[in-house]
Amino acid sequence: MITTILAAAGTAAADANPYGLQAALREGGLISQTVFGILVLMSVVSFYILFSKLFEQQKIIGQGKRVRQAFWSSNSLREGSAKLEKNSAYKQIVDDGLAAQEQHSKLTDPVEAHDWLHGSLARSEAAINSKLGGGLAFLATVGSVSPFIGLFGTVIGIYRALVKIGASGQASIDKVAGPVGEALIMTALGLVVAVPAVLSYNWLQRRNKSIAEDLSAFSNDVLGFLASNGAVRPSIATAAKPVAAKPVTTTTTAGQTGGVPRAN
Repeated sequence: MITTILAAAGTAAADANPYGLQAALREGGLISQTVFGILVLMSVVSFYILFSKLFEQQKIIGQGKRVRQAFWSSNSLREGSAKLEKNSAYKQIVDDGLAAQEQHSKLTDPVEAHDWLHGSLARSEAAINSKLGGGLAFLATVGSVSPFIGLFGTVIGIYRALVKIGASGQASIDKVAGPVGEALIMTALGLVVAVPAVLSYNWLQRRNKSIAEDLSAFSNDVLGFLASNGAVRPSIATAAKPVAAKPVTTTTTAGQTGGVPRAN
């Protein structure tokens, strides 16, 4: 995204503006080009992580909706697990809980079944949350480091402007416009890369927290089901049955031709 914007801006102004992006990179030499390349690479990877994580999170959110609709109406956890997607995060928790239940009977050292099941489910849940958090550290790093990388390019641009002033003996605008423009461009690039990375990191973290809460609640329900041999399970909301209307009859009294309706 940033490369498209900058390339379009640089191409449009290349002929009319001798102090545009392309001119600044050409005049700045290897250091400016390296700084620009690093910032562009950071931006591309940041947007890739953003969209891939959004897709992954949305997939798990959809799985959670299907779990609430159909899973707990099953007669057993194995039957419910068969209804879930093959690579579902919720299916992983159920399968790990069933495996832990089978393993508990094979333990030679006495361990409370509740503690063993709880530990196994917590380990499964932590593995899913760890996978969801993959790549977010890079976004945090980009948000913290990219302004300083841009600042490095800024310092180099200012330094080159001072060198030109010293070499020419005068601070004319045509001598310093190029290096100073290059310095400002690098500062702007650092901010353009940092701001989306920070916003993406905070947004993805908030969504991960919400998903982790749903997984924790589901894991607790699975633990209750296993520990009670199926006696404890979440209540499933059912649609209220319509109330049948009572038939209406009429009664008459002596001397009256009409009747008064009365419900039976």
